[in-house]
Amino acid sequence: MTGTRFIKDFGIRPGAHVRLSDFDPGFKGKHSKSHALRKAEKLCEKMSDLQQKLFAERKRSLLICLQALDAGGKDGVVKHVVGSMNPDGCHVANFKEPTPEELAHDFLWRIEAQTPKRGEIAIFNRSHYEDVLIARVHNLVPKEVWSKRYEQINDFERLHADSGTRILKFFLHISKDEQLKRFEQRLDDPTKRWKISEADYTEREYWDDYTRAYEDALAKCNTEDAPWFVIPANHKWFRDLAISEIIVATLESMNIQVPKPTVDIEKIRRKYHSAVSEEKRGKTRRTHRAHTSR
Repeated sequence: MTGTRFIKDFGIRPGAHVRLSDFDPGFKGKHSKSHALRKAEKLCEKMSDLQQKLFAERKRSLLICLQALDAGGKDGVVKHVVGSMNPDGCHVANFKEPTPEELAHDFLWRIEAQTPKRGEIAIFNRSHYEDVLIARVHNLVPKEVWSKRYEQINDFERLHADSGTRILKFFLHISKDEQLKRFEQRLDDPTKRWKISEADYTEREYWDDYTRAYEDALAKCNTEDAPWFVIPANHKWFRDLAISEIIVATLESMNIQVPKPTVDIEKIRRKYHSAVSEEKRGKTRRTHRAHTSR
């Protein structure tokens, strides 16, 4: 089946101790960029077809969570991978700094509102994991608060998995040098300068703190129902290939069944299409007689 190799290579085994230093962010295997781009394009076509079937079935859903450090490539995945899906059955939710209203509720309140309905695919560009990442690194809430959230997240994801939502969580793993390189590229590209802020650079001072926070989140909130994948993301084209394969493999494993029609197909064919065909034949005969009579 498509993508099973990447599921095995980049998936974290439930209960495993996680050290991001064990994962090479520059890994690309034996793939060339040109081959990966061609293969990813075909996978996106297959993904679009599977999404349409999921939408027609309307029994289950898929939730994709994208997490990364700044410049990790979340927007790139949205554009180049899930951008192939039909927006009628797919939506992207961006979770930025909470609003006053959101802060007045529990941290999962705003997340719940964006979860996919049956037949839909939802992509979280950042997610509920920010509440055990930035909230932890910058002490936005006491440790006794954020430390309880791992189990609360597990309960939340288990509830949705039990209700028919498949969950995939991708950590886009880039190196510190690659992040700085991408910041420099943004400075040099007038179309991307709007993405740059001074906070991008000051946050680099917390790189080790974020690494430890991610390692705990990956280890403590990794289950068979909601697995984490550490995706090598220094090479954008390989990142897109790996994620595309895993998404397609997951959708294929769901054995999606397009529902049978609720109307009599042959009756409709006889009633409407036969009449249209007869009308076309009549027009052809009239046109032929008009030409032969000249």
